[in-house]
Amino acid sequence: MGPRALTSSDRSSFGARTAPLNRARLLSDLEQNGITDKRVLDAMGRVPRHEFVEDTWRAEAYQNKPLPIGLSQTISQPYIVAVMTQVLLETGTAAPRRRVLEIGTGSGYQTAVLSELFEQVFSVERIKSLSETARARLRELGYRSIHFAYADGMLGWESHAPYDAIIVTAAAVEVPETLKTQLAPGGRLVIPVGPQASAQMLRVVDRTPRGYSERDVLPVSFVPLLSGRV
Repeated sequence: MGPRALTSSDRSSFGARTAPLNRARLLSDLEQNGITDKRVLDAMGRVPRHEFVEDTWRAEAYQNKPLPIGLSQTISQPYIVAVMTQVLLETGTAAPRRRVLEIGTGSGYQTAVLSELFEQVFSVERIKSLSETARARLRELGYRSIHFAYADGMLGWESHAPYDAIIVTAAAVEVPETLKTQLAPGGRLVIPVGPQASAQMLRVVDRTPRGYSERDVLPVSFVPLLSGRV
């Protein structure tokens, strides 16, 4: 008789047991690919990515690739999470990075990484079931400095603005003016820009004394940023 197929319970247990070793390998891979900010590497080393994926995928949680989380959404590739976070933390001014707005809570993985680095995280999700699941998961894992909203992310979260940093985890056809205006002076917005069926670029928008400056970082591929709630 040949070996039996792994059940979802087997995969879940395997992913949890091997997490420390696989996490170390992932961090090494990130370093080799240009992630140099020790704060980012340390944060990603502390966040248990296997807790943010379904049992079916736990054995693959620390591979450097996106994974499905249902509802046509994904948990982002760790390298992209690291790049976006590293760029978000960069600053050429004395402006602090204490308060961050995340558009697209998703699984809550990026949210957890941000919570390791910012004093306060405000996270908006337009899909109710994802918002509720991520909120429960993050609180179970002990994250307390996160504020959640089930709302239209295209509108940001104006009542808590301005923010030192804003990160968007879905691609907009163009940078929403609403999000730019919610940046504090010296603040930074990191957002994928471009239609889903075409090339997208990770864009950085800085709020300067003279207005806004923009630059592109690297090509990316994200689900589209949509308005409304579901």
